[in-house]
Amino acid sequence: MARLYLIRHGRPASTWGGADDDPGLDPAGRAQAEAARDWLLALPEGQRPKRVASSPLRRCRETAEPTAQALGVDVEIDPVVGEIPTPGNLAPEARPAWLRKAFEGAWTEIEGDLDYAAWREAIVEKLRTCGDVAVFSHYVAINAAVSRLMDDPRVLVFRPDHASITVLETDGERLSLVARGAEAVTGVL
Repeated sequence: MARLYLIRHGRPASTWGGADDDPGLDPAGRAQAEAARDWLLALPEGQRPKRVASSPLRRCRETAEPTAQALGVDVEIDPVVGEIPTPGNLAPEARPAWLRKAFEGAWTEIEGDLDYAAWREAIVEKLRTCGDVAVFSHYVAINAAVSRLMDDPRVLVFRPDHASITVLETDGERLSLVARGAEAVTGVL
């Protein structure tokens, strides 16, 4: 069985509604990225990731970079593990309220112009077919994978902290949850 590591990005320099719609990491986030790298490199040789994949967003790419450099590989950008898409008709300032409402329900109940249950399935399918990789992603995308693997219809099944590492295994056919990453003591905001 191949191991996959789902790592939530480190703490960003700004949050929803900030001046930058694609913020990088703040100093704490950079330290979290280095701590994630150190954790991954401390794994036994056969369990260490061989590849590094990231959401296209800057906070994930910056979290992934120390691990990629240490492994001597490039960061593979993969939009499938990106942030949950906002409905096209939603103003940017309305995104936080839309997300909070989504967190209260099930994948099939999210309002918008996208089939969010299918979005969740696409993430799981992608992860099922790639092993020995560290995937740097987002709060909701990690919940998508974990909720599906737990056969739980809820959008929010746990609160992955910044740079927390969730461990999965795959044989190329089946994907299973080994361990959820550390949880945040506060909400996603």
